[in-house]
Amino acid sequence: MRDLFIVAKFTIKDMIKRKSFIISNLIILLIIVLLFNVPNILNAITGDNTPSETKTNILIMDKDNIFEGTLEQLNDMDLGYQAIISNEDLQLEDIKSKIENGEIEEALKITNQDGSIHIEYIVENLAMVTNVPESLVNAITTIYSNLQISKLGLTQEQLASLVPNFNFEMTQTEEQEVQGNQFAMMLMSLVLFYAIYFCAYQVSSSITTEKTSKIIETLVTSTTPRTIVLGKTIGIGIVGLIQIAAIIATALISNALFLEEGVLDGIIDFSNITPFLGIITAVYFILGYAVYALLYALTGSTVSKPEDVQSANGPVAIIAVIGFYLAYFTMMNPTSELNKLAAILPISSPFCMPFRVMMGIATTQEIAISLVVIAITIFVVAKISIKIYSQAILNYGSKISLKDMLTMYKNKNV
Repeated sequence: MRDLFIVAKFTIKDMIKRKSFIISNLIILLIIVLLFNVPNILNAITGDNTPSETKTNILIMDKDNIFEGTLEQLNDMDLGYQAIISNEDLQLEDIKSKIENGEIEEALKITNQDGSIHIEYIVENLAMVTNVPESLVNAITTIYSNLQISKLGLTQEQLASLVPNFNFEMTQTEEQEVQGNQFAMMLMSLVLFYAIYFCAYQVSSSITTEKTSKIIETLVTSTTPRTIVLGKTIGIGIVGLIQIAAIIATALISNALFLEEGVLDGIIDFSNITPFLGIITAVYFILGYAVYALLYALTGSTVSKPEDVQSANGPVAIIAVIGFYLAYFTMMNPTSELNKLAAILPISSPFCMPFRVMMGIATTQEIAISLVVIAITIFVVAKISIKIYSQAILNYGSKISLKDMLTMYKNKNV
């Protein structure tokens, strides 16, 4: 146990002293702060310190008085327009002059042509506008319809029947009710994947670097290969947890300092974020990291040159990507059998199960089965990795093949 602690401590010190580690983490934290400051940066650029609603000035000409003065209602409909109503019959050149002078941005010219209503929508450049805004069309249609209805002399009951009050309700056939914002969950699953993947990748890189620098020879003579593998896995895992804690803390502090209250409510349902969810997420991060870190420890010990690490890690990277996409895309239908399978398989459960818990559809039995499966996987992978590592770690020749690894594993003398 003492040797395990020494190896873990040595790994942690080695990781946090690296310039690449320090610089990359500072950049990540700085990006988080900047992202939370985007509204403030935009306000500073525009010279606006308070959010304000800007409306588009639109000139509406009704020279034939078709709407009988009812178009003023447009300014009460919150359409994003400031309607300037006129009975003038301005020509295109006059309207062009007003647009160029900044008096208006758009114009509507309403005329009666042989008993039909003709509306001309005038803008500066049609390349910037594909069609007449639907909100404006609907508003004008509603105003005109109400004007004509009012002329029919209908009673209040008859008028009310023309505009029925429908109460819409959504119901699902699935027994399990999904909670929370799926987009946010998929985004957070992506973050969890990269956290697990890149922390685990560091194990392979660390082992290969030490082989190159011959530090491993000193470690092997001082302790057992099992202690080295587990110590490095634990050490880098602790560093990964510290990184995630720093990122979360930076995000929470930035949210409190730089964003108005409630801005993120439409993106993240904070009511679903509970202490239990935090514990589950941490547990699956640790277990998922352990699976991939031990696999990377195995691949790292099979090469003796840093430039060979990427090719050696290829199979593990493919497994990780398959696991992530299995979890990621099944979240589009979280009650499907495939999503349940993704929450149990050890290659995908770290990216899937925490968010089934967040969505309120993970049962206690599913969580228990998932934890047992991933724990057994860690035990098996650790056993294989340690045995092959103990024979491959002092190999400074060519890259060890899969056949060589099978031979090493079958060797009963180790």
